[in-house]
Amino acid sequence: MKFELIHAETVYQGRAFEVRRDHLRTPDGRTVKYDIIEHTGSVIIIPVDAQGQMHFVRQYRHAAQIDLLELPAGTLEPGEPPAEAAAREIREETGMEAEKLVEIGAFYLAPGYSTELMHVFLATDLKHNPLEADADEFLSVEKIPVTEALRQAENGEMQDAKSLAALLLARQYL
Repeated sequence: MKFELIHAETVYQGRAFEVRRDHLRTPDGRTVKYDIIEHTGSVIIIPVDAQGQMHFVRQYRHAAQIDLLELPAGTLEPGEPPAEAAAREIREETGMEAEKLVEIGAFYLAPGYSTELMHVFLATDLKHNPLEADADEFLSVEKIPVTEALRQAENGEMQDAKSLAALLLARQYL
């Protein structure tokens, strides 16, 4: 199927993303509009310590209006390599540094309306080496045994989609 881009315009410029309106010609000749969130991409990290504990963060998510248990994650700066962002984010969010950081996959978070590609990293050989957290982040670290984290994900006890997708990708490495 071939869609032809007729025109694109930025309709909103925000701190973390912009919204672009694309005018397209469909394969059957109709003209349609798509609003697309332009995003620089992001990383999600699966930190596993020597005791077999995964390091999660719990933080308030205003859009959902609840505290969510999530794997540490963050947005790429423009032009930033994903591995550098993952190394930074794990230190900012959990206070741990990973001696071993391996990209195990990537996925589009919401390809129906966003360009955000999320890179998944398995982080091991952890040591305490914190960076200052972002000023707008208020989170707590929770350690959960790998088997328990996978059980929670499989039983629908975890509500964060990016964490669920990352755990599915990581399962073969755990």
